[in-house]
Amino acid sequence: MTRTLATSLMVTTILAGATGYAFGQPTPDTTGTTTGHPAARPARAAPSRPAAADAEQVSVVGSGSTRQVQTISTSQISRSVPGTSPYKIMNQMPGVAFTSADPLGIDTWSQSIYMHGFSQDQLGFTLDGMPLGAQTYRAYNGLNVNNAISPENIKRLSVSQGAGSLDVASSSNLGGTVQFYSLDPSDHFGGKVAQTFGSNATFRTFGRIDSGQLNPSGTKFYVSYARTSDDKWKGHAGQFQQQVNAKFVQPIGESTRLTGFFDWSDMAEASYAVESLETIHKLGTRVDYYYPDYTTAYRAAQGIYSHGEQLTRSPKDVAYYDDPALSQDYFGGLTLDTKLNSAMDWKTTIYGHGDSLDTHWTNPHITSPNGAPLAEQVRRSGFQRYGLTSGYTWRWQKNTFNTGLWYENDHYAIGQYYYQEPILGQGNPIDPFGALPQPFAQAWGNVFNTNTFQYYLQDTYKILPNLTVHAGFRSLLVAARSGVTENNQKYTGVANLPAGSLTAANAFLPQVSANWRFLPHNELYFDVSKNMRAYPQAGYSLGSPWSVTTMASFQNAKKNLKPEEDWVYELGYRLTMHRAVGLISLYHTDFSNRLQTITSGASIIQNQSTMQNVGGVHIWGVDGSLTLNPIDGMSLYNSISYSRQRFDSNLTTGGVTYNLSGKNIPNYPDLMYKSSLSYSYGPVMAHIDANYMSRRYLSYMNDTHVPGYWQTNLGVRVRGGNHGPLHDITFDFNIYNLTNTTYISTVGVQGNPIAGDYQSMLIGAPRQFFGTVSANF
Repeated sequence: MTRTLATSLMVTTILAGATGYAFGQPTPDTTGTTTGHPAARPARAAPSRPAAADAEQVSVVGSGSTRQVQTISTSQISRSVPGTSPYKIMNQMPGVAFTSADPLGIDTWSQSIYMHGFSQDQLGFTLDGMPLGAQTYRAYNGLNVNNAISPENIKRLSVSQGAGSLDVASSSNLGGTVQFYSLDPSDHFGGKVAQTFGSNATFRTFGRIDSGQLNPSGTKFYVSYARTSDDKWKGHAGQFQQQVNAKFVQPIGESTRLTGFFDWSDMAEASYAVESLETIHKLGTRVDYYYPDYTTAYRAAQGIYSHGEQLTRSPKDVAYYDDPALSQDYFGGLTLDTKLNSAMDWKTTIYGHGDSLDTHWTNPHITSPNGAPLAEQVRRSGFQRYGLTSGYTWRWQKNTFNTGLWYENDHYAIGQYYYQEPILGQGNPIDPFGALPQPFAQAWGNVFNTNTFQYYLQDTYKILPNLTVHAGFRSLLVAARSGVTENNQKYTGVANLPAGSLTAANAFLPQVSANWRFLPHNELYFDVSKNMRAYPQAGYSLGSPWSVTTMASFQNAKKNLKPEEDWVYELGYRLTMHRAVGLISLYHTDFSNRLQTITSGASIIQNQSTMQNVGGVHIWGVDGSLTLNPIDGMSLYNSISYSRQRFDSNLTTGGVTYNLSGKNIPNYPDLMYKSSLSYSYGPVMAHIDANYMSRRYLSYMNDTHVPGYWQTNLGVRVRGGNHGPLHDITFDFNIYNLTNTTYISTVGVQGNPIAGDYQSMLIGAPRQFFGTVSANF
């Protein structure tokens, strides 16, 4: 169904050899609550918006580092439409595949991140050293970066696509790491304001006030507020988010600094309906939820269809009345960073995070007690986690020794509730964005308590001025215990839900890397590491080791279950010159005990997602990129990525053996091509970029796939100078999906089937327009 337009091909051909707008100079790698579930909740304001434009991103190859490290700076982030997800900005990097159904990439339901074949639940993410946990939807220990910090407050983000740093606080990084760093408050009083308007009633307001230095010791802080709203590009309702960030810095003497960061996020997302290849072919790409048309949804639940749903195999599941998600997060920490002497540093961070999330479906397979043929189904989850990281660095002769630890406790609870909908004509349906009444039933409930401990030790040794070697290891222990708080057999059909403990542990996860500058501007590097991922957690039937159907199945699986592990190998060449920056990276990954979520069931709302060991998986890949600056003000960028990901063995499930050996991993493309051109002249800067993503497989057996597509984006910036108290007045205009290509964005949203078609895909946003005016004061 993806349509590749001739215009898109023409633009991409013109851009061949182009580049990522304004690539910076290479920079060195710096590595060296009890959760309650009340039956009712307070009302919230209804949502209204996303935004969009694949704006801009720039990567900087980490010259001199022993790994491939790329950096995106705040100036590069600012070229994107305000509010754009940093992950969408990362998408311009070779080897990174980010997709989303909304133009800004902030809809967490539709987000998908892959990097060198690793998904977002196999990577490591931190903000100022504080772990962000898994970036999956309904994560048990994670905070999506969109909800952790406003993009305007990000100083930079560093991406390591190979093994990542040993000192990163993460229990999920089988592959690389993404580390975000927040801006410091300014030394001078001032601030920033920005207003964005755009397609689908997009409206984003951002304001930040910096205190400046308040006293001779240098105390300073900032507080920011962001409000984003939009309408969906298809269907009704939209997205709404308000967010507060605050940061303070307190120098203590000449060599110590205390910093604090705080984030509050309140988000209401009206998600987009998933489609299958069948629904796309028979009903088109504009299928979405019935909301606010309760009458049509009610009749569809009775088997009376008005939109052609009867043409599909599962007409009740083509569209539901609604599917919003409402979340609140509180996140923050304190960091003490001190220089003990000229050769020794010590840095310690304490942090905390509280999360609550309600995800809705209007279920046409459950009858309300009053006889209405549908009921509001709400999965209510939340967690509280607290932790500490501490690291010590000692520089001695040609060595830089670094050691430290990380501890975290996480209490996570999740349950599924049902709420009565009215009989048609006898009252208003439940407002998914408002207060909920008492539920008429709770189907199931799970609770988890997890303790994580990590220790690392590493040394970076400068053998020669142009030769550096790094070696170290980390030890990781993650102990999790689950319990059952509710089991209504009417809805689960099971007498005893799975519960019990699982521990993932490995005392020695080594890493060795090196960098050799063999000629001026030329470097070779390699990296080898072993990694382990802790067992993911999820509620009943939602895809984790605890999600099997019975206690007996869990006990049986526990005897043979092992945590995922892998060996990651990377070899690369870097060229760093004034007018050219280039990179070639070869990588290979060997997985063992690969855990995959297998989804089955005709109904997407009543499906069963289980986690199974599919044995070994191997990945081979190559990235190549070249940035040219032929004249001042112009930047040309091209990158190409190819990967081969294959299962090593067959899969037996439900008594049936499937010939999985040699099949591709679902959801990740074999080939990606990215090209950009930017030019600045005086106060005007313009950029255009084009991305290609090859076909991706939907099923494990590779008998169904989605076609590849091109996408092109355009942006123009004009600087207006200073006027009165305002300075750096800037006007931005962006067009997302310039050629209005129709394409399938995210694949595997609801999981992947063993074989055949499945309702688990989302359509990407059409052409969108955005304008922003911003200024500092």
